[in-house]
Amino acid sequence: MLALGRTDSSVLPTEADLQLLFAQLNYRFFNGEAPGCRIRYNERFSNCAGRITYSERPFLIELSPKHFRAHPEALEETLLHEMIHAWCFERFRDAGHGARFKKKMRECGLGSIYHDLGSVRPLNESSKRYIFRCERCAFEVLRRRKPGKPASCPRCNKRGFDPRFPLTIYEITGTEAVGNSLGHAAQRGR
Repeated sequence: MLALGRTDSSVLPTEADLQLLFAQLNYRFFNGEAPGCRIRYNERFSNCAGRITYSERPFLIELSPKHFRAHPEALEETLLHEMIHAWCFERFRDAGHGARFKKKMRECGLGSIYHDLGSVRPLNESSKRYIFRCERCAFEVLRRRKPGKPASCPRCNKRGFDPRFPLTIYEITGTEAVGNSLGHAAQRGR
């Protein structure tokens, strides 16, 4: 595919290189019909490899540089995964991993919607002390303070507070390493 001329896996393609890779994948798998997207790295990502945001045009694809420094071979597949989301949303207003997404994914030669990249340690420990989580849709956000008034999930209800969609508040009391993915995998295999 794209010959980026990199031999050091810790050096990632530039965002300009990613735009070129996007164009190549667009013509190879979508006949040039995938909508244009801006692509950028997001250093904050530690538990996801990539995501797409549809709120403005062109769509925004963000990729985790921390994951791809450790797994550079997964970058192209992740970008293609996000491009399938863009294509499905543009054509069908479908943003999930539904039947259309999975069909296009198979056509592109991808075998799974999941990446087994693990998680990476944040570059800087967060000063945020609370996690607000929607138990219905798994939306999560970090905050420094507890809310002064009741809060509801902004994904489940976009119109303001709704007591049907409460956010559960978890206080972060400390951080400690509890193992690694190798140890966890070894324990499962027993």
